[in-house]
Amino acid sequence: MTDIAARNRANKRKGADWEADLRDGLRSAGEDVERLRLSGDQDEGDLVVREEDGRFLIIEAKNAKFEPGKFLDEALTERENFTKHRHLDPDLVDAIVIVKRRGKNWRKAFVLTTVEDYFGLDPE
Repeated sequence: MTDIAARNRANKRKGADWEADLRDGLRSAGEDVERLRLSGDQDEGDLVVREEDGRFLIIEAKNAKFEPGKFLDEALTERENFTKHRHLDPDLVDAIVIVKRRGKNWRKAFVLTTVEDYFGLDPE
């Protein structure tokens, strides 16, 4: 049991380090980004970027086995939580997943979203 617990702690540390690297990298590029702290079923994502036009970008940062559908579903739920908790217009909040690429820095990570969100299409 201790091997599993140790592995889980190591994975959490890797995830936290990835979030910090991503946050710090985005800040160095001039983005207004902060870490979000809620967890569980009310989680709002890992990072939030405040845009100059009053919009927000929720980022779900992943350093794990690549599961795009699962990751994106999580980010979209977290966008809803962020919007609801702050009584924001949902049109002002976007969400993406940024997935670390093995052996690459934050600038070479994958960004996931939906075609609908990327092109600003009305939901079906």
